[in-house]
Amino acid sequence: MARADIVIGVLVLYQAILLGIGLWASRRTADGKDFFLAGRQLGPVVASISYASSASSAWTLLGLSGAAFAAGASALWVALGSISSMIVAWWWIAPRLMGFSRANDNLTLTDFLAHGARGGGRRAIVYLSSLIIVFCFVFYVAAQFQGAGNMFSSTFHISLGASVAIGALVIMIYTLLGGFWAVSITDTLQGLLMAVTAIVLPLAALFAVGGPAGLAEALGDAANAEWGSLTAANGGWFAVGVVIGGLGIGIGTWGQPHLLVRFMALRDEQSLRQARWIVLCWYLVVYLGMCLLGLTGNLLFPELTDPENVFFAATESLLPPILGAILLAAVLSAIMSTADSQLLVAASVIAHDLGLGHLGRGSLLLVSRLMILALVLAAVAVALLLPESIFNRVLFAWIALGSAFGPLVFLRLAGFEAPALAALLSMGTGFSLAVLFYLMPNTPGDILERLAPFACAFAVLLLARRLLR
Repeated sequence: MARADIVIGVLVLYQAILLGIGLWASRRTADGKDFFLAGRQLGPVVASISYASSASSAWTLLGLSGAAFAAGASALWVALGSISSMIVAWWWIAPRLMGFSRANDNLTLTDFLAHGARGGGRRAIVYLSSLIIVFCFVFYVAAQFQGAGNMFSSTFHISLGASVAIGALVIMIYTLLGGFWAVSITDTLQGLLMAVTAIVLPLAALFAVGGPAGLAEALGDAANAEWGSLTAANGGWFAVGVVIGGLGIGIGTWGQPHLLVRFMALRDEQSLRQARWIVLCWYLVVYLGMCLLGLTGNLLFPELTDPENVFFAATESLLPPILGAILLAAVLSAIMSTADSQLLVAASVIAHDLGLGHLGRGSLLLVSRLMILALVLAAVAVALLLPESIFNRVLFAWIALGSAFGPLVFLRLAGFEAPALAALLSMGTGFSLAVLFYLMPNTPGDILERLAPFACAFAVLLLARRLLR
C-alpha cells in the first residue's frame, strides 16, 4: 500500500472519531453553561491535556521545531519561557480564577474582565475586549488552517485552498455539534497524540545523527558557532535580548481567553491539583521534544528551504509509513486542538458577551453556532489571501491577547479592583503596542515585541488606577 493511501486511511479514521465525539457531546449540551464551560465539570486529565494542546497548536509542532532548525540552541529559551509561564498560570492564576468565576457566575473571560463595572463603563469593556478577541482569533485560527494546508500539500501535493477547506470543515462540524464538551474531549485525544509524537519523532532523529554525542559535537562545532550557541553567538546586550526575548514569549499565556476558560470549567480543587502535574509533564515532553527535533533536523536535512517543514521531512525519512501516517495526524491534532477552542471562545464573545444570543429561547446556542460558521469563513479567507509564517502569525495574536488582558487578570485576581477607564486604557495600550511592534523591524530576540506591550499595559493600569480612585 502506498504511503499516501495509508495516511488517507489514518486521517479518515481519525476524523470519524472526532465527529463521533461531537455527536456524543451534542447530547450533553442543553444550555449556554454546557456549551461554553461543559457545566463546570472538567476533570484533571481532560482539563490539563486539553489546556496543553490548545496552548500549543501547530505553532509548537511546526513553528517551534522550525525555529530550532533555523536559530539553533537559542530556541530553547522559547521553550523554557512557555514552560515557566504555564507554571505561573496553573499554580497562581488557576485557583483564583476558578473560585472567582464560580462565585460570580462568570461564563466567559469578558464576564470576568467587566466584573464590577456598571453602565457605560461595563459596555465599553465588553465591546473593546470582544473586538480584540475576535480580531486576534481570526488571525490565530488562520494560522492553524495554514498548518493544515502545509500538511496536506506536503503529503498529497494538493492545493493550499483545498487543504485549508478540508481542515476547516471538520473542525467546524464537531465544534458546532458539541460545544465545549466536544472541544475538551477531542483536545484531550489530540493532546495525547501530540505527546506520543514529541517522544517518537525526536528520538528517531536523535538516533539518526549519532545519539546525544553526535548532537553535542555538532553544537560545539566552530563552524556552527551561531547555531550552536544559546545566545546565537551574541554578547552583551544582544545576548540579554535573545535570552529575555525567548523567555518573554510565555507572558502571553496569562491573557489567552481559550486557556483561561479551562480554569473556569474545572470541576473542583482536587481536579486542579492533579491537573497541574499532568500539564507540567506534557509541556516538558512536547516543547523540549520539538526543540530536539529542530536541532537534529538541521543536521539531517540541511537542504530544507522551509524550516517549518522539518517535521514532515523527518516523518517521511525516518519512520515506517504507518507510524508516519499516525504522526501526521498529530499535526492535524495540533491544529484542531487550538482552532476549535478559539472558535468557541470567539463565538461566546459574540453570542453571550455582546448579547446577540439572548434574543429568545434557544437563541444562544443558535447564534453561537452561526458565529462559528462566520469565523471559520473569515479565517479561511485570511489564510488564503494574507500569507504569513505560522510562527509569526501565532506570535502576533498571542502577544496581542496576552498584553491586552494579562495585566487586568493579574490585578483582579490579586484582589484589587480597577475603574472601568483604567481597564480600557490598559487593554487599548497592550493591544495597540502589540500591533505597532509587530509592524516594526525586529530587535535582538524580538524583546520589544514580546515584553514591551505587556509591561506598558501593566504600568498604564497601575497609574490610571491610582489617578482615578
